[in-house]
Amino acid sequence: MCADYRSIICQRGTANTPAISSSTTALAANTARSLWTIQNLGTNPLFVLLGSGASATVFHVVLKGGTANDDGLGGSVGQECGVVYIGIITIAGTSPRYTVTEI
Repeated sequence: MCADYRSIICQRGTANTPAISSSTTALAANTARSLWTIQNLGTNPLFVLLGSGASATVFHVVLKGGTANDDGLGGSVGQECGVVYIGIITIAGTSPRYTVTEI
C-alpha cells in the first residue's frame, strides 16, 4: 500500500471483473492502469513476466502455490502506488490458476 495517500493524483471508481483464469496473458497493455495484482490460486508455481512470453526460465517473479486450490495461501504480486507498469503481463506454469485485479 502507498504510505501517503495525499500523493494520489487520480482515483478510479471501477475495477476489472474478477475471474479465475488460466490464460497466458494475465493483463493486456493498458495506459490507464493505476493498480494491478495477481494471486496464484493453484498449487503449482506461477511465473509472472512484465512483458510477453513468460516461461519457467523467463520471468520476473515466481509466485508460490497454495496447498490446495483457492486456499488463499498462494503468492501474490502487484503494484499499487508509485510507478505502475502499464504493458502486457504474461504468466506461465503447470496448470496455471490465478486471479487478477486491475484498476
